[in-house]
Amino acid sequence: MYITCLDMEGVLVPEIWIAFSEKSGIPELRRTTRDEPDYTKLMNWRLDILRQHGLGLKEIQDTIAEIDIMDGAREFLDELRTFSQVIILSDTFTQFAGPLVKKLGMPTIFCNELEVADDGSISGFRLRCDDQKYRTVKALQSIGFDTIASGDSYNDLGMIKASKAGYLFKSTDKIKADNPDIPAFEEYYELLEAIRKQITEG
Repeated sequence: MYITCLDMEGVLVPEIWIAFSEKSGIPELRRTTRDEPDYTKLMNWRLDILRQHGLGLKEIQDTIAEIDIMDGAREFLDELRTFSQVIILSDTFTQFAGPLVKKLGMPTIFCNELEVADDGSISGFRLRCDDQKYRTVKALQSIGFDTIASGDSYNDLGMIKASKAGYLFKSTDKIKADNPDIPAFEEYYELLEAIRKQITEG
């Protein structure tokens, strides 16, 4: 019995922090998990920048409201869910994900939560658990699922390598070069057919 675990940002929707970097005019915020493998370090760095510029949750949510999902993402998910159960495993936050998940057709998503002060500033964050993507696929395996995983960043490699089948999608040249054993795709139809083949023949 298979369940497919997908990253969200960079795979199904554009990177939220890159969009906010462009909207706010703060180039430092373009840094993502494609650049920094340590997510806690990355988030603390982001929050320091937000504090320096007096920006809070509302400003980021206003940007998210203008973000559209990637072309073909909804159709890809709709077709995938006809033959596989799907969970989105994301290091984003519930306060960010809602509008984007709605545009994707309300798939199940496991993510984290921000701590927001009364004045709307982001005071901290709570990770669901450390290394949550890897630990989630291992937990799913422990209750009888074979997992298939796909993502684009360093923080997706754990779940990809731990799964029965795993794929890079729209990843960087460096990550692909560093992981030549992981099949890499750029188009949804390629990823869809790889997952379908694994479920049918695996």
